[in-house]
Amino acid sequence: MRLLYSFQTMLSGNIAKVRAINARYAKPRLIMSPAVRWALLALRFYLLTLVGLLGYKFYTLVVQ
Repeated sequence: MRLLYSFQTMLSGNIAKVRAINARYAKPRLIMSPAVRWALLALRFYLLTLVGLLGYKFYTLVVQ
């Protein structure tokens, strides 16, 4: 029972730390220009496309 309690205590402590970090960085300090927002959006789509292609390649290799 002590092992379960120590694991639960450790996990709850880490969750509290993550929540504190998320609260600290909830509002960005820098203001992004529209060009930066578009560039980040394009990079996000590019990354999703690459992940999709990687998944497609994996699927075609497994099916063969």
